[in-house]
Amino acid sequence: MPESKPTIVLVHGAWADASSWNAVSVPLQAEGYTVLAPPNELRGLTGDSAYIASFLAQRTSGPVVLVGHSYGGAVITNAGAQGGDVKALVYVDAFIPDEGETVVGILEGSGSALAVADPTTVLDVAGYPGAPEGAAEAFLKPDTVHTAFAQDLPEADRWTIVATQRPASFVANVTPSGAPAWKKIPSWAVLGTDDLVIPIDTQRRMAERANATVTEVDASHVSMVSQPEATLAAIRAAVAAIS
Repeated sequence: MPESKPTIVLVHGAWADASSWNAVSVPLQAEGYTVLAPPNELRGLTGDSAYIASFLAQRTSGPVVLVGHSYGGAVITNAGAQGGDVKALVYVDAFIPDEGETVVGILEGSGSALAVADPTTVLDVAGYPGAPEGAAEAFLKPDTVHTAFAQDLPEADRWTIVATQRPASFVANVTPSGAPAWKKIPSWAVLGTDDLVIPIDTQRRMAERANATVTEVDASHVSMVSQPEATLAAIRAAVAAIS
């Protein structure tokens, strides 16, 4: 593989794991890229970002295109300037927070299917060992997956998400974001127009604020699964811009 090719690092969001990137990682590997998809711990934005920054510092060399989906967007916003030689950020149906913002705050009043008065109507909540006081894990209810999270996927794939989802701690969604990497690193954003988790108007506002190069796609919150070509095109554009 030519040394000039950057490493592509894919950071998953809540209720997902690295396999959510399979439709993106396989074609990129076939094109000769080194692709890494580390686990996102989903325990709290500060710690999750520190982990990804440490991963970048230890597991990559040379330029990196750092890609984040959903909550993973908040993570790459914080980790992008802390580890590795990150040259471009790519956001996919993602949070693109500014300093001091939280995921919960961004969704408040947005019309998100998750921004409801009683979270237990869309989430199942469970404790976990070692949780900070008052913290708990949130799982998507099956109906939430089918109607609001991945509504454009085949039913069997939706049931796979229900069965395999990685829960996120509530702490992750209320931790204020730090200084954003997108103020120093160029960014691209893929926006799902049928995203019911981060509504399109909210995505557009964040992407415009970050001065991101935007692509809109007729897809749900998991466009990298249902419409992977849009994400692939954004990653290729980012590579071309930094080469």
